[in-house]
Amino acid sequence: MEASLLHLLVATSSFVVSHFVMSGALRSALMARLGEQMFMLVYSFVSLGTLAWTIVAFDRAEPGPGLWEGTHPLPWLLASVLTIAALAFLLPSFARNPALPGKNAAGLGTVIPGGVFKITRHPMMWGIALWALGHAIAAPTGRSIVLMTGMIVLALVGSHLQDKRKLAGNKREFQPWQRRTSFWPQFSQFGAIGVVWIIAFLVWFLITWVHINFFGIPAGVWLWVG
Repeated sequence: MEASLLHLLVATSSFVVSHFVMSGALRSALMARLGEQMFMLVYSFVSLGTLAWTIVAFDRAEPGPGLWEGTHPLPWLLASVLTIAALAFLLPSFARNPALPGKNAAGLGTVIPGGVFKITRHPMMWGIALWALGHAIAAPTGRSIVLMTGMIVLALVGSHLQDKRKLAGNKREFQPWQRRTSFWPQFSQFGAIGVVWIIAFLVWFLITWVHINFFGIPAGVWLWVG
């Protein structure tokens, strides 16, 4: 493996593994020793530090040849659809999301899921995973695949581990919630977010415009328009 790609692999792995370790195996011990506020400070410092390392390593890594032609209409269309879906999951995930840090779970066991939570109980993490998958399809180079695979693992394995941790910490509230919701996206419920799909498309269109006009990298319809 080329040295810069190996560097990116190490950086990305550090970013992902540090999240898993601090959220799981060492969380209780660190919080007991440091206190909640200091633990969150350390968590944020490590997360931002390893993320910055990953970004620098990605920028310095040689792209290398693609595994396929990402600008071919088929992968380009698939990547665009996945990115729009990612936004449709992500945008409404900030409201009434029991997975967010510090969210009070009181009464969650009686809540009937609505909106995006009819699709999946982890819309934010699935949004990240779909975004990463779309980018890997459109730019299937070695460095993109390493980074995007790391993001997908972080999002989906992290969500699974979070389910187990939440259930262990508050079975009374989270067991009914997890029983009423699905980890895997339910395609039959995609209509539950209605107008969010239109908003997601408009946001996607704006982001792809910024993509080409500010960074010179075509995305979405701008590969053929201009």
